[in-house]
Amino acid sequence: MEATTLRPRMLTAGDTVAIVSPASWPEDSVPGWITQQVEAWGLQAVIAPHALDHRGYLAGSDGDRAADLNDAIRDPEIRAVIASVGGCGSFRIVPDIDVDALRADPKVLVGYSDITALHQVWNTAGVPVLHGAIAGAHGDHVRRLLMEDADTVVDADAGALSAELTTTGSAEGPLFGGNLEMLARSVGVVDFDLSGGIFLLEINRAAGLGMVDRALTQLRYSGTLDGIAGVALGSVDQFAGYEDRGWTIVNTLRDHFDALGVPVLGGLPLGHIEDLVTVPLGTRAVLDVDHGRLTVSSPSEG
Repeated sequence: MEATTLRPRMLTAGDTVAIVSPASWPEDSVPGWITQQVEAWGLQAVIAPHALDHRGYLAGSDGDRAADLNDAIRDPEIRAVIASVGGCGSFRIVPDIDVDALRADPKVLVGYSDITALHQVWNTAGVPVLHGAIAGAHGDHVRRLLMEDADTVVDADAGALSAELTTTGSAEGPLFGGNLEMLARSVGVVDFDLSGGIFLLEINRAAGLGMVDRALTQLRYSGTLDGIAGVALGSVDQFAGYEDRGWTIVNTLRDHFDALGVPVLGGLPLGHIEDLVTVPLGTRAVLDVDHGRLTVSSPSEG
């Protein structure tokens, strides 16, 4: 796997970002809150027409959600795209994304969780993404990733539950991955190859241990994880205190990681936590397990 090659240009004051809802619908206040945040950075924001639509748990029809995202991709005035929320539904519009337009005018997509499905499309196009959100204590780091040539340094928390899976060693390669469930579902639908890359993994408690096991088994047996250089493991704290017939999330993950035989760094503040750190995917990264640190290169060019 190579690092993404179509790096978007760095945003400058006055540039416009689009706020879209390609999955579930957010609370009514969320698009306005995101607008205030990015405008405080000196940027402008436009809220997609269907960002607050309701169709069951989806933000409107598949056609409308895809149209909002494609309009943002195709509009030369839009320089980045922020997903208002995850939830469910991104996978349904994967085939409808205008990949040719994205390659012609690369722009970053910010999101995580269910948005992982769309991150695979960006990766296929060769365009980096931001895995995370602008909320929380590290929100200003998103500004730096969009508007400065900033690298990302993430230090592991040795007290976090996933830190129990930390091994030794180091690895270097493009950082790729995201939400386990969405990655497993993408097998056979989106072409992606992790060989030589660092596998970022985040897991939320919506999946029980059996579902975690199935998803990792699918990724392994499909060959998707063949040749990976290392694992960057985000928070699994939602599983704290949870057991299934004597096994914990640590037992389930260790079984698979041992089979992979690569360096693993757990305890990273990534995924479904209040103050998650946003990291680029598709750019070069260094996983320094012995010193508990993940360093990721900037997603933009000046």
